[in-house]
Amino acid sequence: MGHFPNLPPPDLCHVRTCDRKRCYSGLEMMSQPIQPKLIIHGGAGSSLSGKGSVEIVRQSLHRVIEDVYELLQNGASAPDAVVRGCQLLEDDPLFNAGTGSVLQSDGQIRMSASLMDGTSLRFSGVINVSRVQNPIDLAKKLQPEQDRVLSDFGATEFAREIGVPIYDPKTEKRLKEWWYEHTDNFHRKMADVVAEPAGRGTIGVVALDAEGRIAAGTSTGGKGFERIGRVSDSAMPAGNYANDRSGVSCTGIGEDIIEECLAAKIVVRVTDGMSLVQAMERSFAEAESHNRDFGAISLDATGSIVWGKTSDVILAAFHNGDRIGDSLEAEKGTKVVRC
Repeated sequence: MGHFPNLPPPDLCHVRTCDRKRCYSGLEMMSQPIQPKLIIHGGAGSSLSGKGSVEIVRQSLHRVIEDVYELLQNGASAPDAVVRGCQLLEDDPLFNAGTGSVLQSDGQIRMSASLMDGTSLRFSGVINVSRVQNPIDLAKKLQPEQDRVLSDFGATEFAREIGVPIYDPKTEKRLKEWWYEHTDNFHRKMADVVAEPAGRGTIGVVALDAEGRIAAGTSTGGKGFERIGRVSDSAMPAGNYANDRSGVSCTGIGEDIIEECLAAKIVVRVTDGMSLVQAMERSFAEAESHNRDFGAISLDATGSIVWGKTSDVILAAFHNGDRIGDSLEAEKGTKVVRC
C-alpha cells in the first residue's frame, strides 16, 4: 500500500473547520457567511514533459483560479462558476478538452463533458460530441431538460437546435501527433495528451459558493487514438459527481475510474459520515491495491479541499479562501492531500 502522509500543519495549509451539525444544517448555512472554495484540474499522468515547464502549467491553472474565484466572491453560483472554469480550460490548447482535444483513431475529435449540480442533484452531459467549442455549455443547457445525457449524433443535433456555432477544436499540434502515430500504426510513441502515455487528459472544476452550494464539472477530448465509439468516464457519475455534502471530478485512465466508480463512491462515503479526507484516503488505498491509474479533486460543505492521485502527476490548483496553491511539484506515488 502507498503511504498517506499526515495532514500538513495549519501554517502550511489552512482550512476553515466547523462541526458537522452546524455545517450541514440548511438554516445554519444560510445564517452563517460561507467562504467560497474552488479546485480545478488539467489532467493526470506520468510527467509534465509534454507541457513544457511546470511554470507554464502553473500560470495557466492559476489564471483560471483567479478568474473563477473572483466570480464566486461576487456571488456567482457554484454551477455557473464550474461552467466558467471548464470553458477557460477547454479554450486552453495546453489541455485535452475543447480546443486542443486529441484525435481518435479515425482522425476525428469527439468530446465528452458533464455538469452535476449538488443542490438539485441534476446530472447532465454530452458524450462524443463533435465540432463545438465548449462541450460544457451543452451540459449546462441540458440541465433543465427531461433527457439530460445525449451522445454523438443526438448531442450534435442538440447543439445545432440551440444555435451553438460550428467550431473546429483541432490544433496543429494534435494533428501532427495523430499523423506520426498513424504512420507508426498507433504505437503511441509520440502521444502527448497531458502527460505520457496517452489516455489521461481531462479537465475538471469543483466549487463551493457563498450560499453553500456545491457543483462539479468535467470535460475531455478522450483517450486519444481510441476505437470509435469508446465512452469515457467524464460524462458519467463515476467521473463527475456532487451532492449537498461534497463534489468530485476525476482524471486519468477512464476505464480505471469507471471500474472504481470513483467520484460517486467518494461522495457517498462523505454522505454516510466519513470526512472528505477519510473518504479520499479509503478510495485511493483501494485504487492502489487494484493498480489503478488516476487522480481526483474534491471539496465538501465544510470547506475542506482535498486532491488525490495514484498517477505520478496530477495538474491541480485550488483557492482555499486565503491563497492559491497547486499540486504540480508533489512527490510521485499515491497521495491524498488536504489543502
